[in-house]
Amino acid sequence: MLQFVSNNSEESSLLFEQLKKGRSVRAPKYAYRASDVYVYCPEDKVEQLKDVLKSYDVNFIFNDYTLKNLDKKIITHFDNSKLSNEKRSFLVTATELGAWVEPLISYLDKRMGYTEVSLLQSSYFLHQKAFSILNTKRTQLAKRSIDLFVAIVLILLFLPIALVTALFIRLESKGPVIYKQKRVGQYNEEFKVIKFRSMRVDAEEGGAKWAKENDSRVTRVGNFIRKTRIDEIPQLINVLRGEMSVVGPRPEREVFIEDLEKVIPYYRFRHAVKPGVTGLAQVSYPYGASIEDAVWKHKYDIHYIKHHSTLVDFKIIIKTIKVVIFGMGR
Repeated sequence: MLQFVSNNSEESSLLFEQLKKGRSVRAPKYAYRASDVYVYCPEDKVEQLKDVLKSYDVNFIFNDYTLKNLDKKIITHFDNSKLSNEKRSFLVTATELGAWVEPLISYLDKRMGYTEVSLLQSSYFLHQKAFSILNTKRTQLAKRSIDLFVAIVLILLFLPIALVTALFIRLESKGPVIYKQKRVGQYNEEFKVIKFRSMRVDAEEGGAKWAKENDSRVTRVGNFIRKTRIDEIPQLINVLRGEMSVVGPRPEREVFIEDLEKVIPYYRFRHAVKPGVTGLAQVSYPYGASIEDAVWKHKYDIHYIKHHSTLVDFKIIIKTIKVVIFGMGR
């Protein structure tokens, strides 16, 4: 049997009692500033984790069961169901003796502000109560009420910008000012998203294509309204219709989703919520339209769904308004 020595404190004992009673416990401040993080996983997963974690500025120490002083240590675990009973007992005892213990992906989630999707397993999604945006009707009702209020306010606020944009689009190139395109929404149901046209009318004569940097199909006005997100303003109509939310994962096209879900784990989970006019990915990651960009955006989208709150929504809305009005985006 493994033996342990600890500087057990009143704080650690209280933490353990709260965990045993099933109460939600806020991580101590030191948890997300730690330079050393211990990872416990099956031996055949070590190389995979090392490869994923090599870009993180953290010293990850793997499967050190000789660790004695556990007080205030940061201990994470991955695929722990495949550990032996003795090794799982180590993790339980570590919690009792003052360590902060949680799943590796949850720890990275909170420390980095995005979800490391390459480590996602089905268990991450099977605790629906952890997703208040999915589980609580009151949260959904509040979000819809805020959507309606914010959409109306933003339409009034951005109406002058929208009118000027429509005029410049009309002057620069032939074709409609407004562009409608099928996108996938909540529960994988398709709807037509409404945007200001930013490309030439013949942009997809040869079929659907990823947009790219310095895309020749994008007009000069289109380039500006994309960078400032002005092209998204008409989507506030989609919000009023109930097809979108003000904040959420950006809606994507089915033709691209079919490719993306082949390389991005649980990509369609983003459709558990309504797509958004703006989102955490849009204010956290530069504009891009490639597989690599989609992976990064998915990291932020999953994090948003898991950690949604009204306060987070308002912060994202404020950041987006700054982008549109002051050009303060990425």
